[in-house]
Amino acid sequence: QVQLVESGGGLVQPGGSLSLSCAASGRTSSIATMGWFRQAPGKAREESDFVARIEWNSGRAYYSDSAKGRFAISRDNAKSTIVMEMNSLKPEDTAVYWCYVDPTIGPRESGQGTQVTVSS
Repeated sequence: QVQLVESGGGLVQPGGSLSLSCAASGRTSSIATMGWFRQAPGKAREESDFVARIEWNSGRAYYSDSAKGRFAISRDNAKSTIVMEMNSLKPEDTAVYWCYVDPTIGPRESGQGTQVTVSS
C-alpha cells in the first residue's frame, strides 16, 4: 500500500502561481503512475476532474485540456514525490486538488486533498 500526503495549496490571485506537492510513502517501489484530480466546489469527490499525471518510469506527462500549457507536473523518483506547478491560475481552477497513485499491482490510492482558491 502507498500513502500520500499533499501540500502547497492556498489562496492566490487570478493570474498567479502555486505549486502543489505530493509525497508517497510505503510501497513506493510499486508506483506506476502518479497524478492529480480536482474536486470543484459543490461537486462530490467522485465527480472530480482529471488534471495531470506522470508515468513513473518514463516521466511522460499527460494533461487535461484546461491544464495544458499552464500546469507542469514533474517527479522526483528518489524522494517518491511529484510536484505540479500551476501558472496563470483562474477562478475556475478553484478546487480541492487530490493526489493519486496507480500501483503496478493493486487498487488506486489517493490522498486527502489540498484546497486551492483563486480569488481576488
